[in-house]
Amino acid sequence: MTDPFAKDLAAAVRVRRSDLRLSQQDLADMAGVSERFVRFVEQGKPSLRLDTLVALLNTLGLELKLATRTTAAGRALGTQQTESQPPESQPPVSEPRVTQPPSAAPPSAAPGNQPEPENRP
Repeated sequence: MTDPFAKDLAAAVRVRRSDLRLSQQDLADMAGVSERFVRFVEQGKPSLRLDTLVALLNTLGLELKLATRTTAAGRALGTQQTESQPPESQPPVSEPRVTQPPSAAPPSAAPGNQPEPENRP
């Protein structure tokens, strides 16, 4: 597993599934995918069907977001495009990221698991 995105995706899915206390089979059943597919995602398989991956991420409350690359290769590509294309026709250079929406807190963040607030006069 050499692709950093596949590695990040695998880790995010594994952690979220674990936080929700779901087995791979439970997650697969809820997402309408095979348990084998869940294993592939968690192992960082480099080629996956996007629609199936999105169904799995939606079930976990995760989403894919695109962000501008900050790597040297991304900056070099951006410089190349600037030299060869007018600014208005440049497509954004993006790298997908897996994020958890702010409203979806894992069970470990449930109110019973947080320190109680201090009472102030």
